[in-house]
Amino acid sequence: SHLILSFPVRGCLLLRALARTHRWPIICLYGNGEVGRGVDKHFCAAAHWDHWWLGRKGNNEALTLNSNNSDSEASLTKYGYVNSVTGSNSREQQSVGRRIYILGSGNIGKFVAHSLGGIPNRPPMTLLVHSTGRLFDWKMAGESLELVTMGKSEIRKGYDIELMLPADRTSQSVMDAESTIYNLIVSVKGPQTVQALSTVARRLSRKSTIVFLQNGMGILEEINEKIFPDIETRPNYMLGVVTHALYRVRPFTAIHAGMGTIALGLVPRNPHRTEDLDLSTKEPFAPSTRYLLRTLTRTPILAAIGFAPTDLFQLQIEKLAMNAIINPLTVLFDCRNGEILHNFAITRVMRLLLSEISLIIRSLPELRGVPNVNIRFSSEKLEAQVVNIATQTSMNHSSMLQDVRLGNETEIKYINGYIVRRGETMGFKCIMNYMLLQMVIGKQQMSSRKEREALPIERPKAS
Repeated sequence: SHLILSFPVRGCLLLRALARTHRWPIICLYGNGEVGRGVDKHFCAAAHWDHWWLGRKGNNEALTLNSNNSDSEASLTKYGYVNSVTGSNSREQQSVGRRIYILGSGNIGKFVAHSLGGIPNRPPMTLLVHSTGRLFDWKMAGESLELVTMGKSEIRKGYDIELMLPADRTSQSVMDAESTIYNLIVSVKGPQTVQALSTVARRLSRKSTIVFLQNGMGILEEINEKIFPDIETRPNYMLGVVTHALYRVRPFTAIHAGMGTIALGLVPRNPHRTEDLDLSTKEPFAPSTRYLLRTLTRTPILAAIGFAPTDLFQLQIEKLAMNAIINPLTVLFDCRNGEILHNFAITRVMRLLLSEISLIIRSLPELRGVPNVNIRFSSEKLEAQVVNIATQTSMNHSSMLQDVRLGNETEIKYINGYIVRRGETMGFKCIMNYMLLQMVIGKQQMSSRKEREALPIERPKAS
C-alpha cells in the first residue's frame, strides 16, 4: 500500500522525518491534485527525499510548490534549495543552453531520450552516433524513437542526430562551427566509453555536466586518466544507477520490460573536499548540473531521484554485486536469468562468488564508518537479493549474454574485473571472480571469432 498525501512545504518536512523512520513508499499529490512520481520504498531515504519533489516547472521557470503558504520560501531557504535550485539565475541558464546531447543509442539511451521527449516543455535533444550505418538506421526508422511497454508501442519524433568524428578526421572549419556541449548523457557500454567520449571531449568545458548511465564501476577513473586529467578544467560529473529492465529489438526501438528507478548522484570535483556538495552553500551546483538534475527528476517514467555520494556508491556497489553473479553465469550457461535458480550446483558456485564479493565490499575504504555495511553487504543478504532479481527477471536474457551472442565486447572488466582490482589493492586474491572474468572473456572471444569466420553461402540456382 502507498501513502497518498497533498501538503504544503511544512507537511513535506514532517513527512521527510516520518519517511526516514518508517521508510514509507509515497506518492505525492501536488496542490492542483496532479499525481506526482511514485517513489519506491528503497529510494525513500528521507535525507534526500526533498530532491524528489523539487523540479516541477519548466526548465527556465522558478520552481513553485503550488502552495499559498508564506513559509514556503523560508523553508526552502533553510534547507539550501532557494540558492541551489529554486533561485536559478535565468541569464546563467540561458548561457549554458537547454539542449541535451545523448551519447549512445543503446537501450538506456533510447529509453531516456524517449522519456524526456514526453514531458511538458521538453528540451531540445541531439542523438550522437558513431557511424554512417546508424544514420541509415535512423532514416529507416522514420527519424523516430519507439518504446514498447506492456505490448503498447509509443513513437516520438522531434530529435536531431549528429555523426561524431575523431579530431584527426574533422576539418578545422567544422571544428570551429561546432557548438559547446553543456548537457551530456552518456549511455554507451563501459569498454567503448573512453573512445566515444574522446570524439566530443573538445566540445566540453568546466561548465559542462556529464551524466553517466552505465553498468559497472571504475569507468570514471579511466576517463579522468585518459581524457580529463586536469581537475580544474574537467566537466562536472553525475552518476546514475538504472534499474529499469530494457532490451533491444531494432536499432531505434526498445522494449521496456520492467519498471524501475534511476538513482542520481553528483561526483565531487575534488573527492577530498566535501563542501563541493554542501547544500547550505550559495552555489553548490553548476547551472548545467542543476538543469540536468531538474529535467531528469521531473520526468515521471524515469522515476529519478537524487542521492548523496556515499548513498549512491552503496547503490552502485549493490547493483554491481547483482550483475557480477547473474550476468556472467547466464553467459556461461547460455540461459535466461531464472534458469540459474533452483540448481544446487549453480547455487554453490554463486555462494563462493558472493563470499569473495561480500568480503571486498565490506573492506572498501569508501564505506568505512558507514552504518550497517556488514549487514547490508553480507553474503546472505546479497544472495537473497540475487535470487529476488533473478526471479523477477526470470524470462529475460541478461545484457551481457546479448552482447556475447552478438559478438560484442562485454562489460565484465568493469563488473567482476572491478571486484578483482579493488581486492588486489587491499591485498586480497579474488580467485573465483578472476576465473569467472577470464571465462567470460574467453567465451566472448570465441563468439567474436565465429562471427568473423562466418561466410555467406550462395545456394545453387535451380535449373
